[in-house]
Amino acid sequence: MADECATPVGSEAQSHTPEIVIITGMSGAGRSQAMHTFEDVGYFCIDNLPPSFIPQLVVLASLPDSRITRLAVVCDVRAQEFFDELAGELDDLSNRDIAFNILFLEADDDVLVTRFKETRRPHPLRGEGDSIVKAIKDERQALAIIRGHADLVIDTSDMTPRELGSAIRERFFRENRAAALTVTVSSFGFKYGVPIDADIVMDVRFLPNPFYNPDLRPFTGLDQPVRDFVLSRDETAAFLSTWKPLLESVLPGYVMEGKTHLVVALGCTGGMHRSVALAEETAEFMRGLGFRAAVSHRDIGKDRERS
Repeated sequence: MADECATPVGSEAQSHTPEIVIITGMSGAGRSQAMHTFEDVGYFCIDNLPPSFIPQLVVLASLPDSRITRLAVVCDVRAQEFFDELAGELDDLSNRDIAFNILFLEADDDVLVTRFKETRRPHPLRGEGDSIVKAIKDERQALAIIRGHADLVIDTSDMTPRELGSAIRERFFRENRAAALTVTVSSFGFKYGVPIDADIVMDVRFLPNPFYNPDLRPFTGLDQPVRDFVLSRDETAAFLSTWKPLLESVLPGYVMEGKTHLVVALGCTGGMHRSVALAEETAEFMRGLGFRAAVSHRDIGKDRERS
C-alpha cells in the first residue's frame, strides 16, 4: 500500500505525466473534504468526473505546455455500471504504465446514516421507497472491488473534516511532507510598510547597508556585487547560522498544523539590497529542504522610481 503519491514510470512519463490520485469511496464519508485537502496542496482537482473522462484528462494534463503536475479526481459513482466502468478505466491506466494512487474513504453505517440525516441530502443510490440503510449497503457492495485495489483506505467514522485533512497529509506526504507546503519568500522595504500577508517577518536592517557604498547603490540584491557584499559579511554569516536552522525546525510544524501556503518576508530599509539578497538565499535554502519556494521582491524598484 502506497502512502505517498507514486511517480510515473519512465523518464518521458516523469517529464509530462502528472501525479494522479483517484478519490472515491462511500457517499458521506468525506470525498469533498479530501478533494479540498489535495487542492490546498497544489493539486488540480475535478469533482464528480465520469470515469470514461479520466484518460482524456490525463492526456490533456500530459501535454508539453500543460502546467498540471498533480491531479486529483473525485469519482462520484452513482450506479453499478459506473463502478464497473471506473475499474476498467483504472486497469487501462495501469496497462499504459500510468501511475496513480486510489484513496478510498469509508465510515460505519450508523455514522453515514447520521450524516445524511444532518445534511438532509438524499443518498445517490436511494431508490423510491428504499431506506438509507439499504442504499448504503448497496453502495458498499458495489464499491467492494474498488476498495480492494485502493492504495489507502481511511475510515472517517470518528474524524472531523479537519482531522481527515490532517490524516491525508500525514499518510500521503509522510516521506515528503515538504510537498504539502508552498512557500513564498518576499523581500520588502520597511519604509513602504510590512506585507499584510506575511506569516514570518524578519528585520535585516541590522546588517551593513550597501546603499551607503556609492559603487553598490545603483545595483540590487539580485546583482552579484551586492550579493557578495551582503553574504560575505561576518554579521550575515552569524545571522544565517541561526536563521536557517530556525526555518528548518518550524516549517514541518506548519505542515502538520495544516498550513498549505506560507509567506516569509525579509525587510530592510528600502527593499532593494539586503532583503533581496537574503530572500534569494532563503528561498534557495528552502528548496534544498524540498519545499516549493517562490521569490517575490515587492519594493525592489521603488527607490529608483522616487529618485
